[in-house]
Amino acid sequence: MKQADETAFVEFAQTARPRLRRTAYLLCGNWDLASDHVQEGLIRVYVAWPRMRRTGGEHAYARRAVLSAFLDATRKRSSKEYATQADASLSSGEDVAESVTARRALMMALETLPPRQRACVVLRYFEDLDVAATATALGCSQGTVKSQTSRALDSLRSIFDESPTGELVVINEGTSSW
Repeated sequence: MKQADETAFVEFAQTARPRLRRTAYLLCGNWDLASDHVQEGLIRVYVAWPRMRRTGGEHAYARRAVLSAFLDATRKRSSKEYATQADASLSSGEDVAESVTARRALMMALETLPPRQRACVVLRYFEDLDVAATATALGCSQGTVKSQTSRALDSLRSIFDESPTGELVVINEGTSSW
């Protein structure tokens, strides 16, 4: 790769990494795994970088690469790691601010969804993609996106219908950072 291409890629990766990591976190619910998915996605972008046209499509390509890395990892059952006991140095989540509790409730609800449904919800409502762009990112039809999103939202609704307040409320929306 030429020096100019490599410099352009490094600049792109540095600016895109935080947003890609937040998206990956919403997909997998684990910051460390999110970093791994972003790293894998950026490796895929790096390989394709010399062939890519820089017309703004590199962000969509990177998002698709991270999404593919996430979906690939969900298929690899033997590569999952499980903690044998809880880390006492980490907060348990019971005695935290209400906004953090609400965010955790959302993450737990997202974790109950199958990977493709979770991807549809994250791309449609976090990344704010329309149905066509989501279908392109997932490599499926628009009808599949609509049905997967509908099923995911039904599942999420049923979870929050069972909650004491009946809905998820996020305090200080403007100050919360994903």
